[in-house]
Amino acid sequence: MALETTLILFKPDAVAKRLVGTVLSRFENEGFKINGIKKLFLTDELLADHYSHIADKPFFPSVRDFMQETPVIALALEGEDVISRVRDLLGPTDSKAAAPGTIRGDFGDKEGDAKMRNVCHASDSTEAAAAEIKRFFKDGEVF
Repeated sequence: MALETTLILFKPDAVAKRLVGTVLSRFENEGFKINGIKKLFLTDELLADHYSHIADKPFFPSVRDFMQETPVIALALEGEDVISRVRDLLGPTDSKAAAPGTIRGDFGDKEGDAKMRNVCHASDSTEAAAAEIKRFFKDGEVF
């Protein structure tokens, strides 16, 4: 097992539904350690950088609009194999396909866009986590 740090973004649906504390407690109950946490509004520039792999797609404006509905909560979370374990806790990206007991299965949107309104973003690799943490946290904000 490797000690890792991952980035979690509590998306606007989680913020609007007041699910941040509930979901955060699931992460803490797994033994993960909070190394950084903050609330921020995602600018067009930050979203274009974060979603650079889809920024040229016709659906990107709807992603941007959703991610700017409310401020988000950025979380740097540390633990043994935290990247894969968090992704298991979240369940599949599509909340409609997520099993009960997973975060997305319990709290994700089942009626609308279940792939976007799915509570949290989580890094998918150590390389992505390093880049994403650097993107959302300034020096001295992750402990």
